[in-house]
Formats: sequence, structure tokens, C-alpha cells
Amino acid sequence: MRAVVLYWDRIIEFLNENFINTWVSNVELERTPRKKAYMVKRPKRKSKTFNRTHPLAQAIMKGWKEDSPVDCMVISPELDVMGKLPLNDFFGDCTRRGITEEDGYLAFLNDSLDAKFPGFGENTSDSLLTGSNVVLNEKHPEQEVLHILRAPRYGDQDYNVIIIDTTAFEDGGTLMIDIRMGSAKSGGSFDLFDSETELPTKGIPTEALTSVWDIPSGQSGKIQYPFDEGKVFQLGATGTWFSGKGNVNAFQANISVEAGKKNKK
Repeated sequence: MRAVVLYWDRIIEFLNENFINTWVSNVELERTPRKKAYMVKRPKRKSKTFNRTHPLAQAIMKGWKEDSPVDCMVISPELDVMGKLPLNDFFGDCTRRGITEEDGYLAFLNDSLDAKFPGFGENTSDSLLTGSNVVLNEKHPEQEVLHILRAPRYGDQDYNVIIIDTTAFEDGGTLMIDIRMGSAKSGGSFDLFDSETELPTKGIPTEALTSVWDIPSGQSGKIQYPFDEGKVFQLGATGTWFSGKGNVNAFQANISVEAGKKNKK
């Protein structure tokens, strides 16, 4: 991959201006069955083994794709994977989109810097993008999700939205959302909206039904909202205004409904 992306001068300049560039061998990370044979032949002066428990190594291992010979990743200073690009997918994607490989790689880098998380969500098993749509009912009144948020500019709103469907609870109940922030830099603010509400992009979200704001990194918060009849809600998750534009974090939310009296049997 290095030979591919370093073919163009403007990519070299972009990488040098915006990133600390490095690479790690798949053999060092024990991703290949040739590990033992390689280590036997390795010169003694290079005998120091790679620490796979290091947080950076752990981030790389979480970001790679199975059976991919080479993966390009953009990792934040807080060791969040901001973008991932398996080599086998790269060329075919450029062809499908009708763009050059140079433009495709620059788009990947820019999308990573803009916290658009390119490469995430291509399959439902991606742990950082699960739970965008939550459907609760009497048989399954609780669901736990993992998602991400990013901090906007001060005064703006930049929501990642989780849709919560409680229509099965015809006689209402209480919606409860227990939130736990990850350990990265950004804190989190969460606003609950009706399904018909157009989410604001600026200012204080006065349209919200209820909110919990400024949950610090690594801390917890809770939303409780009673409703008279089943409906669909929107949970808007965003980084706090004081976290620094573009900083990201993951959050875990346990979403449940305590049914109204007529729902209980």
C-alpha cells in the first residue's frame, strides 16, 4: 500500500502536513502463520518483540479486517480509530465510484479527519456502529447499544441519531436510557426528541423532550421520560461544546422501557 499511496506528490504532502505516519508488519502483530519461521531467521539485533498489549497495537488490531493483507488506518491522539481502509476493498471501490485511486485515498484521509469514520458500518457486526435503530416491546423491553459521537464547534449541534421505537407499548410507560461515556477526550450531551421534530443544527435544543448534558469522559448519565402511548423517539448524541471541535468518543447506552399498568400482565 505504501508504494501505491506514495506515488503521488500531493498525497505525500498531505500525509506529512496532517499525520504522524508509521506502519506495523502483520508478522509483528502475529496476524500471519509465518510468524514462527520469521522469528527464527530474524537477525539478533532485531530480536525485540512487538508489544501487542500496547494501546496503539490494540487499536490497530481492532481496526483491521479479516483476511486483508494490508489495512490503512487513521488513529486519533486518543487512540480512536477514525477511519479504516482494507487494501482489497480500495481499488474496487474507486472503480465503482468512477474516481482515480489518488482521489479515493485523499477522500478517505479527509473523511477521517472530518470524523465521518470511513470504513465503519459496512457490516452489522461493527461494534462502534450498532444500535442505530432500537425496537422495544414486551418480550424485548431492553437493548444495549454502542455508538460514537463527535464534538461540534461551540454553539453548533452535530447529532448522531438513534431511533427508539416504543410503539408496542400502547398504554405508554417510562423510557429509561443509562449512558456510559468512553475514555476518549470528548464528553457527551444527549437530547431526546419526538420523531416528528427536525433536529436543530445550532444553539440550545429547546425542542428536546428531555436532555442530559456535559457527561464527562468516563462518567455516566441518565435520561428518564414517561410517555402516555407508544411512539417513536429520536435520541441525538453529540460531543460537548467544550470538548474541542472534531474530538470523538464512544458511548454505551442501555435503553429500556418500564411498561404502563395496562401493558403489565
